[in-house]
Amino acid sequence: MNPFSQAVVIVDDDSAVLDALTAAFTAQGFEVQGFPSAEALLSAPELPQEGCLVLDYRLPGLNGLELLQALRDRNVLQPAILITTATPQALAAAVRANVPLIDKPQIDALQAKVREALGHAVSARRT
Repeated sequence: MNPFSQAVVIVDDDSAVLDALTAAFTAQGFEVQGFPSAEALLSAPELPQEGCLVLDYRLPGLNGLELLQALRDRNVLQPAILITTATPQALAAAVRANVPLIDKPQIDALQAKVREALGHAVSARRT
């Protein structure tokens, strides 16, 4: 089985947030891959092809939407969710990109949105 099947791929430069999200999703039975930066994910030997991406909007280097575009350019097509502290700029960017935005640290809301995204991805593959 693909190691990213039903995975949650988290990219956040705040190690405390990355650790907390990893623990929360692992406790819910998800396979979690965590990365401290956009560049760390993009340089991984294997990019995820299944699961859900959880990307911090405010990353050093590429921001979350720029990372998402770089992944899309590499045919990484699974659903994505942006996380950040709410700012008008982040909200406007998420709306333009048609990507859900969850305020940090709303872990319950984020987990619900990941489950929803994974359900939609499974349904899309079946049709």
